[in-house]
Amino acid sequence: MDWLPFLWLIFSFMNLTLLGLNFYEFLGFSDLEADYLNPYELSSRINYVIVPEYLLHGALCVLFLMTGHWIMFLLSLPTACYNLNQYLSNKHLVDVTEVFKVVNTEKKTRLIKLGFYVLFFGLVITRTIAMGAFSSVLSLLYSNDKEIDFRSQVLEF
Repeated sequence: MDWLPFLWLIFSFMNLTLLGLNFYEFLGFSDLEADYLNPYELSSRINYVIVPEYLLHGALCVLFLMTGHWIMFLLSLPTACYNLNQYLSNKHLVDVTEVFKVVNTEKKTRLIKLGFYVLFFGLVITRTIAMGAFSSVLSLLYSNDKEIDFRSQVLEF
């Protein structure tokens, strides 16, 4: 059984999750600027999802490394290093008392990461489609040797 199509689907779902988490963080900072959220709500929401985002991106990076996708690994490595640097220096959590001082820089950082995740998602989806992963997965589901005839299946009641 060929596991590579399933692996690219996992890469796609992991990247889509990273994209959603980062968009959620960016939206939180935008809501704080527009005065829809108070700093306590924002910090609790952001601090709840920041560590899972870092762990998921690290797992994606390690998965690229272990499966031998070197170019994808090298493309995702700078963001993983940035995340690790933020985590080790304890700058990853949003402080309630200083959130208004850093809202613009945090928002710009999230916007840059969001752009990176969008480009990376496009690259992963393009690679998934180019490999024919979707057709491979469907062919594994319908692995019998006879050809599927849609006309006979539609006319069959």
